[in-house]
Amino acid sequence: MRYFTYFYENELKALFFQTPKDFNKYSDRELLSYGLGATLYMPATRPNIHQDLLSKKHEGLTSLVMDLEDAVGDIEVERAEVLLTEELLKLYGEFKKSYITIDDLPLLFIRIRNLEQLKRIKQRLGSAIELLTGVVLPKFNGDTGDAILTEVVNIHTEYKPFYAMPILESDKIIQKETRMTELMAIKQLLDRYKNNILNVRIGATDFSGLYGIRRSVDTTVYEIAVLRDCIADIINVFQRSDSPYVISGPVWEYFSSKPRMLKPQLRQTPFRERYGDEGLKWRAELIDQNMDGLIREVLMDIANGITGKTIIHPTHIKAVQALNVVTYEEYIDACSIVESANGELGVKKSHFSNKMNEIKPHLYWAKKILLKSQLFGVLHEGYTNIDLIKKDVYSYHS
Repeated sequence: MRYFTYFYENELKALFFQTPKDFNKYSDRELLSYGLGATLYMPATRPNIHQDLLSKKHEGLTSLVMDLEDAVGDIEVERAEVLLTEELLKLYGEFKKSYITIDDLPLLFIRIRNLEQLKRIKQRLGSAIELLTGVVLPKFNGDTGDAILTEVVNIHTEYKPFYAMPILESDKIIQKETRMTELMAIKQLLDRYKNNILNVRIGATDFSGLYGIRRSVDTTVYEIAVLRDCIADIINVFQRSDSPYVISGPVWEYFSSKPRMLKPQLRQTPFRERYGDEGLKWRAELIDQNMDGLIREVLMDIANGITGKTIIHPTHIKAVQALNVVTYEEYIDACSIVESANGELGVKKSHFSNKMNEIKPHLYWAKKILLKSQLFGVLHEGYTNIDLIKKDVYSYHS
């Protein structure tokens, strides 16, 4: 599996200084934690999941969560479990016949409701569980998390890794008076199981629901005060350099076009300066798809150190992936910082003569950039992330 396989080889060479590298569920955990990109959620009751995966229906997809929790009604749980295991067993049959390999599949996860459900799924799948990269753990908390993570460790082997991705979305986390106690308890728990934690996810929709809030297409999570406050504390606890976790961005809920109340959130200038009238036309296409809000939120995610994002529509895949590609300037700065971290220098002028690179303060950032660069690639100098999105917009409407 590799990012941007929908580009022709000559396009990749033209766009990328360093092309993305192959990865799969067997890749090193630290590297893999940066590689989920746009994680698509779909109901576990969706028909023909195995056929969609075999045919690679969703171009560019690198990680998929089959949801047995919020996407399934309470009275449909048993049926959903049966349908999902049937689909995965069919897929495993093709895998055993060598019609597909792990490299042909996105990273596959199941979002489970509780420990008992995980045990049932494990029993029903049998050997087919090796197709999964792991499970997503909604409403993760310090009281019940230990037992579930113990089961994850029991499934995990050296040759068949199995990971957990806890979602932080409970009332104890969003409510200020209990937040830090709960976050620190969860952090201490995850540290005990760190080798099996792929990343930490933020459940902004559940948080919002506790306050009767639903953000509009014109609003990012960073503009909802109660969410911004909580996300800041999650980053504070889980992204500290002494024992960090990759944090994934909250879901973007919108994908259809409706009349807009507020003005679009993409400035005209970058599009006009780079592409002229064609750029303004392209900007209009992004706005028609309600992509401008998504792009703005992903940029805010990245500015806050967050990598990847939960999505609920396949049209979001390529935009999220493209925005996570490392620019040439970021890459050269990161290489310079890491190479200079031998104690001889404290600060070094950037190769681009537009900033100072302080070795110690910027070292953690630089190491993250180099990990991302392996999976998402590095753009040539003079190219930007919007050059990658541009191809998809016109393909989508062709």
